[in-house]
Amino acid sequence: MRRFLTGAAWPLGVLALVVAGWQAATVWLAIPPYILPGPARVMGAGMERHENLLLAVRTSAVAAAGGFGVAVVCGVLAAVVLAQSPLVRRCLVPYTILLQTVPVVAVAPLILMWFGSGLRSVVLVVAIVCLFPIIANTTQGLVSVDRNLLDLFRMSNATRLQVLVRLRLPHALPALFTGLRISSGLSVIGAFTGEWFASSNTVGQGGLGYSIIYANSQLQTDYLFALVLACAALGSSFFLAVVGCEWLMLHRWHESALPRETE
Repeated sequence: MRRFLTGAAWPLGVLALVVAGWQAATVWLAIPPYILPGPARVMGAGMERHENLLLAVRTSAVAAAGGFGVAVVCGVLAAVVLAQSPLVRRCLVPYTILLQTVPVVAVAPLILMWFGSGLRSVVLVVAIVCLFPIIANTTQGLVSVDRNLLDLFRMSNATRLQVLVRLRLPHALPALFTGLRISSGLSVIGAFTGEWFASSNTVGQGGLGYSIIYANSQLQTDYLFALVLACAALGSSFFLAVVGCEWLMLHRWHESALPRETE
């Protein structure tokens, strides 16, 4: 616990310095609030409109979590298929790369046209954004098993399913969590992008993406900053949740999660 508090003190100290510098700059340079509001004004706007802010955060969190969950399931299943043979990878990997290179802002209007506005379309946009890192990292983990271990399983007459469940999947967990950490942040970006095109357009009912667009159009800069900070907090919470799950799964056996000895 003491080590955790000591490690957290440094970034919290940097945050305090940034906030203090931000507040000092707005006062000393006399920057108009509609250009750069101070931290106090941003906090006040968030407190004043906390109901709308919490509703926007909840809407975006549901969309981001739903799309992230869909991406995890589909990504792991796709990685399992790709790991079966080099021929399968040569045939299908180019299409996974294509999925990553197509701009999501080009796909989102098509999703809106096919599925209509609402949560379902936003979840689909999030899933598309999050899918490639999970497929790429999990596939790499599944195919990077030590040949000696594979030979040992074959000598024991293990079936392909047993090799997958007892060897390949446990070995791929660190790589999988690497993809999950990347996608956890992308999920909030995907939700934000999806809400630009496909969220509810009723004032007070959209997620963070729509709320930011509306606040910007109304020149509510202080509330806009509060929404941006809420986006950052939501993305950080997703990332920390994945890191916590990674620690629970790996801390007893994998060297990447073992406590490091103090030098």
